[in-house]
Amino acid sequence: MAGEGEEDLPRDAKIVKSLLKSMGVEDYEPRVVHQFLEIWYRYVVDVLTDAQVYSEHATKSTIDCDDLKLAIQSKVTFSFPQPPPREVQLELAASRNKIPLPKLVAGLGVPLPPEQDTLLSPNYQLVIPNKSASTEPEETEEDDEDMTDPSPQTSQQQQTSEFPGQTSQRVSFPLSRRPN
Repeated sequence: MAGEGEEDLPRDAKIVKSLLKSMGVEDYEPRVVHQFLEIWYRYVVDVLTDAQVYSEHATKSTIDCDDLKLAIQSKVTFSFPQPPPREVQLELAASRNKIPLPKLVAGLGVPLPPEQDTLLSPNYQLVIPNKSASTEPEETEEDDEDMTDPSPQTSQQQQTSEFPGQTSQRVSFPLSRRPN
């Protein structure tokens, strides 16, 4: 796959192919070269756009080397965050490792910590409305025809009396337990 159509490729695509080969990548999809080129071009356009903004801010007519260095430095700083220093990581690891692990639950298969300590099975929460016995009978079409003087309700009254006496109840259950 990697060596097909080498002669009709643009120079940039040949450079990407040679970079992949120098890194030991021999087998890849042809689309990988195009994806690398797209990322490469987008990065260059972003850097040049930032350099132009810096140049205009400095009231210069053209982009110079300092503008490009500043644009690249800002891209590296904000696009690729640096990990914390080794000392900080060691301190965090030591404080975290002081806390003992929970006891394992004995059972078949791979021993796992208690379910409340794992993030393996998502749970879902459903809101189920509680229907309480209504004191008012429901209206039917016959009741509507018999009424000669209906009292109009405001929209706010209709919204509050639409579900009288109902409260919602949250129910959650794990997906890991399936009925047999």
